[in-house]
Amino acid sequence: MSYENKSVSIKSWAEDDRPREKLILKGKSALSDAELIAILIGSGSRNESAVDLSKRILNSIDNNLNKLGKLSVFDLQKFKGIGDAKAISIITALELGRRRRIEEALELPQITGSKAIFNMMQPLIGELQHEEFWIVYLNNSNKVLHKEQLSKGGLTGTLVDVRLVFKKAIELFSTAIILCHNHPSGKLQPSQADKSITNKLKLAGETLDIKVLDHLIITENAYFSFADENIM
Repeated sequence: MSYENKSVSIKSWAEDDRPREKLILKGKSALSDAELIAILIGSGSRNESAVDLSKRILNSIDNNLNKLGKLSVFDLQKFKGIGDAKAISIITALELGRRRRIEEALELPQITGSKAIFNMMQPLIGELQHEEFWIVYLNNSNKVLHKEQLSKGGLTGTLVDVRLVFKKAIELFSTAIILCHNHPSGKLQPSQADKSITNKLKLAGETLDIKVLDHLIITENAYFSFADENIM
């Protein structure tokens, strides 16, 4: 028996192995990333199933969905079997996922630690190609009252106005703030400028009895917490 002409169509697989049927029978969490993408693109080619094509795409970007979300239509079309429609389907699905994460971040949860701040702020600034500095304002129950971008473009080139930070805190009756900024380079080590602005805001807050609880440096996949590292 020759295996050269064996069909690779998903329709020829056992029902439990077909992504659509698997989702219905076992739920969405049972599917791999490649199987979910296979559902989006619908079909592969004569020599490659939709799942195998999806695996090939994911392998090219280290199986990182954040990287996949940054690919353009042109980038995706470089893969044989991906045309305009399939590329647009992938981009659309990932963009909806990104927007969902932003909406979840905007629900303003209670802060229980540095991880909670990271989960809230990473969708907003973790994937930016430029640096932004944000202030998160909390009440005495550590619930988020407001969060606001203070500067854009990097601490070394931007003057952080301490007066504006605490003017907003007083208006909100905030009792504590958390500082956050991203490092597009992916490096988590705080710079001297990061340490200086932390100390500057901490000293100003002590005068007004408004605590600076933490300063997070956020990257695409990780964070550095001044409080966790005991350098506040």
